[in-house]
Amino acid sequence: MAGVQTAVALREQGWTGPVTLLGAEPHQPYDRPPLSKAVLLGKAEDSAFDVDFEELRIELRLGVEVTGLRAADREVDTEAGPVPYEVLVLATGALPLTLPGAEGVPGVHLLRTLDDAARLRPVLAAGSAVVVVGAGWIGAEFATAAREAGCAVTVVEAADRVLAGALPAEVAEPMGAWYAQAGAELLTGARVASVEPGRVLLADGRALPAGAVVVGIGARPATGWLAGSGVELGADGAVVADEWLRTSVPGVYAVGDCASFPSGRYGSRLLVHHWDNALQGPRVVAADILAGGSGEQVYDPVPYFWSEQFGRFVQYAGHHGGADAMVWRGDPGADTWSACWLREGRLVAVLAVGRPRDLAQGRRLIESGALVDPAKVSDPGVALKSTLR
Repeated sequence: MAGVQTAVALREQGWTGPVTLLGAEPHQPYDRPPLSKAVLLGKAEDSAFDVDFEELRIELRLGVEVTGLRAADREVDTEAGPVPYEVLVLATGALPLTLPGAEGVPGVHLLRTLDDAARLRPVLAAGSAVVVVGAGWIGAEFATAAREAGCAVTVVEAADRVLAGALPAEVAEPMGAWYAQAGAELLTGARVASVEPGRVLLADGRALPAGAVVVGIGARPATGWLAGSGVELGADGAVVADEWLRTSVPGVYAVGDCASFPSGRYGSRLLVHHWDNALQGPRVVAADILAGGSGEQVYDPVPYFWSEQFGRFVQYAGHHGGADAMVWRGDPGADTWSACWLREGRLVAVLAVGRPRDLAQGRRLIESGALVDPAKVSDPGVALKSTLR
């Protein structure tokens, strides 16, 4: 997403020089969200972007993995030989974390690529008993698809709740109830001891039958190939980009899942592993490249993502780290509700379950930085846009 959008944005904004897009996968560039939905369930063969690369004069070089960067020579190394650049944009995304000891065990799957989805389709079509390791966003979305396909699903989560790394306990708790409502068994506080063909063994001695195991325990920036390049990486492995998404090496930018950036809005550095970040960042990168690095437009978005799980449409905008208050809008036990986070009387984040207007209006309030009335915010009958002080 980030690489394609950068190439397209360069052309849209007037770049007339050559543009080369390198990709390790052999497939035409594709969108990832449908992989855990339509593609996985066999409702679509692929999710290729509707982009005419030839018409845009974007050279696609597929199946070419980049193995190193030599900034002094302005070249990247690939298995097919060095590729020179004038300006380089790193858009290598993230790699899913693997379950220690499960590598190479038959029936163990990840869900990140088109090939991953293709391998999982027959598993769902056969109605196999599935164990999902990790109750994060990907785990919930896969469990949703597996239940829709008629599979018996058990979700194993080491933390004491779902979405432990993403949301506070009081907000994640009602979302944990969705699993049982959908007919999926959720085991929290459960650690995997080992995975064997046909079963998963837990640390407490339980054995779970598993026709397939799907691991969704997070991802890390795909930046290992940058070792020794001079590009600064953070402790989280992300490329440390500035407010224009430039890296520590002149002429090199980084965008999408592989890069963190400083947010003036939130006063902290953000690493956002979501689709919208890979859509918005490239426009800033392209503008800075065309401006010769003059830094007119900084990147400081209101992060946004969505998830479809267990018959619910979940949306989130903002960043709740640093909030000093959380306000419910509606009953979290109901089908639709929202949670709003405030800092010093201003909305900084909103999570909306089946309330798209809350999300749209909340996002605009976050962007404006306007003061809101918490009492009005807590009334689900009052439009968020009408909660200004």
